[in-house]
Amino acid sequence: MLVNLRPQRFIILLLIPLLFSSHLTANQNTDSLTSFANELPDREYLFEIHGSNTIGAVLAPNMVSAYLKNKGVCNILISTTDIVNETVVEGTILNSSRKAKVRIAAHGSSTGFKSLLNGSGQIAAASRAIKAKEINKLKQFGDMTSVRNEHIVGIDGLAVITHASNPIKQLTKQTIAKVFSGKIRNWNQLGGPDQTITLYARDDKSGTWDTFKQLVLGKGLPLHSAAQRFESNDELARSVSNDPSGIGFTGIASTNNTNIIAISDGESRALMPTKLNIATEDYPLARRLYMYTKSDMTNPFAKEFIKFSETYDGQQVVTETGFVSQNITTSIPEDDATIPSSFKQLVEGYQRLSVNFRFSEGRTKLDNKAERDLDRLIYFMDSNNIPNEDIMLIGYSDKQSNELRAQLISELRALSVKTAIKRRGKTIRAYTGYGQYMPLATTSGDKGVFKNGRVEVWARL
Repeated sequence: MLVNLRPQRFIILLLIPLLFSSHLTANQNTDSLTSFANELPDREYLFEIHGSNTIGAVLAPNMVSAYLKNKGVCNILISTTDIVNETVVEGTILNSSRKAKVRIAAHGSSTGFKSLLNGSGQIAAASRAIKAKEINKLKQFGDMTSVRNEHIVGIDGLAVITHASNPIKQLTKQTIAKVFSGKIRNWNQLGGPDQTITLYARDDKSGTWDTFKQLVLGKGLPLHSAAQRFESNDELARSVSNDPSGIGFTGIASTNNTNIIAISDGESRALMPTKLNIATEDYPLARRLYMYTKSDMTNPFAKEFIKFSETYDGQQVVTETGFVSQNITTSIPEDDATIPSSFKQLVEGYQRLSVNFRFSEGRTKLDNKAERDLDRLIYFMDSNNIPNEDIMLIGYSDKQSNELRAQLISELRALSVKTAIKRRGKTIRAYTGYGQYMPLATTSGDKGVFKNGRVEVWARL
């Protein structure tokens, strides 16, 4: 139930971020440059990142560059190699002739897990969660789904894009599936011009393709054989931007002046891939960006890099490269006619925080991202002097057999987050459930449970 809501109170947000006081704190050059130079291995690279092109094209090189700069490396260069979609980031250590170099091979998410298995890479970048068969192949290196091995480094959204002149602005996820499977072949079937639809898709090695296949096509619909396939998001977007009859999907960092489609899932309201909708994973095609490591990884530089990627500064790099960071921000509630008046009354005087807590098993066990987001929420509250009583948690349920059961489940989810926050030293008094209303996805299967079964965070500012 809703507990102890105080009258509205305004505070001034601090503009200068504080350092995380927990494991999310960046390495602040505690080692001297000389010491760092002496630590460099005899091999050519400090470590290697293999896998997703979505991550490897821009995000990973810039994150590595920021990490090296944090270590005191100067004259940092990001350069491509003779091999397509491979990059080397290197810099010079002051007062030393030694170079610090990191190699990034971005040939698709599946290639990252192969590199972990054969030892050629220390970090596997993936723009989708690891698959069961990959978990099994890598089980000798630990539980790849655990918080120790699975690291969420940012959030992305798959944008469904068309030529800028296309009049279609909104589609359901189910209609998009019919388009890419070839069941809908002409734009006039969707209210557009009388033109045959041209399909553009990522290739089979791509995590972007895996995500689209999972979230949109599902197991029942294949991609139409006429679709043109691409290894690169940017190349795909350029092709769509030059084709008035084209439609494709790409990461939000690679939309290239195209028309971006608002997407709904079933009867849910259509959402654009805005930063808030992606950060909270409310957007139907939001996805997490992962890096996976072995439990027994001995490479100290790869360990430091992973830790840096989760800090405030590391997440700022995510923002700078066009993706959505996990650093928490605020947003004024939307004035949307489809939002129930009872909900508008509930959140009156509050602002939405850019984080949702979701669950990995059953209805109360927080997933890996949520565990780290607890620390981010504590940091946000502390750095902006937000009292415990000015935070409100709102839980939601997936579709249930009756409203009472849905209400109880939604309250239990909010209580679960409240309890986890209390273990970190803060007592949130205001929490409630909103039942099975305001769904984000169709309710069939695990995907609907994951999307709809969430806890929002609101703050009185």
